[in-house]
Amino acid sequence: MLYRENGQFKTSYRSDQQIFPILQDKWFMIGLLVVAFVVVPMFATNYVYLALLIPFIILSLAALGLNLLVGYCGQISLGSAAFMATGAYIAYNVYTRLPGTPLLLAMIVGGLAAMLAGLVFGIPSLRIKGLYLAVATLAAQFFSDWVFARVGWFTNYAPSGAVSVPPLHAFGLPIIEPWQKYLFCLTVVVVLGLLAKNLVRGHIGRSWMAIRDMDVAAEVIGIRPMYAKLTAFAVSSFYIGVAGAMWGFIHLGSWEPLAFDITRSLNLLFMIIIGGMGSIMGSFFGAAFIVILPILLNQVPQALGIPISVATATHLEFMIFGVLIIMFLVLEPHGLARLWSIGKEKMRLWPFPH
Repeated sequence: MLYRENGQFKTSYRSDQQIFPILQDKWFMIGLLVVAFVVVPMFATNYVYLALLIPFIILSLAALGLNLLVGYCGQISLGSAAFMATGAYIAYNVYTRLPGTPLLLAMIVGGLAAMLAGLVFGIPSLRIKGLYLAVATLAAQFFSDWVFARVGWFTNYAPSGAVSVPPLHAFGLPIIEPWQKYLFCLTVVVVLGLLAKNLVRGHIGRSWMAIRDMDVAAEVIGIRPMYAKLTAFAVSSFYIGVAGAMWGFIHLGSWEPLAFDITRSLNLLFMIIIGGMGSIMGSFFGAAFIVILPILLNQVPQALGIPISVATATHLEFMIFGVLIIMFLVLEPHGLARLWSIGKEKMRLWPFPH
């Protein structure tokens, strides 16, 4: 039995396990949010906002949406960028064709449109799974590439096929400066992240995980596979659609259909593999890795006086991604999130006697 006078460790393992996450993890998350909302805006530069923080926050939301589907429900999807594009284009049309529409409302409508698209392309999951489902969701990617490039209504009949968003306003305030964009994206991601955390811990999330682990047994104990799979596709697509709207409105400002190509879908899949499937925190770890790695490959060799071309850095990026994906799949299938959990356990036990 463990006991400490400060109340951190109790006289039984069960009570210790109950109190430790409440005190340690909650204070850590509160401190992290204070740093993100208060400290970062005081010191971050425009380059840090535009090249690092804003892409990281938006891609974290997209990876979180994909993780709900792949990591928690076990339904493979290769069409995530299609739902990002749906959210971006629908939000663009709502925001431009209905003057005065709040930015947040336009993004929510874009997310709902992506949800409907996810439901349509999630129907094959009721009959097929595994590689066949991955191919079926890949059809969504090719379909969106064709639709948004050929149907002029989505681009407001722009001759070049590219769209540009008008000045942004939210809650009656303009969103112009990088720090304003950062705080807006951060607020949206924090709210949706908390909703996702509570969702996966509830009845719906447990039904997703039951389907993921063994769908036949889940159906035997009363879980409806159709309801579980379609809700997973719907919620996942909504998150990804909102992330796509933010990616187009906040990060890009103007875009064309190639901004949401198959490479974007694969990058999102890489994020949850490296970060950890079936983990909320893993979505953030994977997005951070994907965003930071290209910057490190460009900046670190120059700082060390090693000349490296942009093409070489790009090839190294793909090579490192491939090696890491294989390494994580073989050595640590749960990704960086599992390593984080192991580190927390060691930090918890290290200062105290066994």
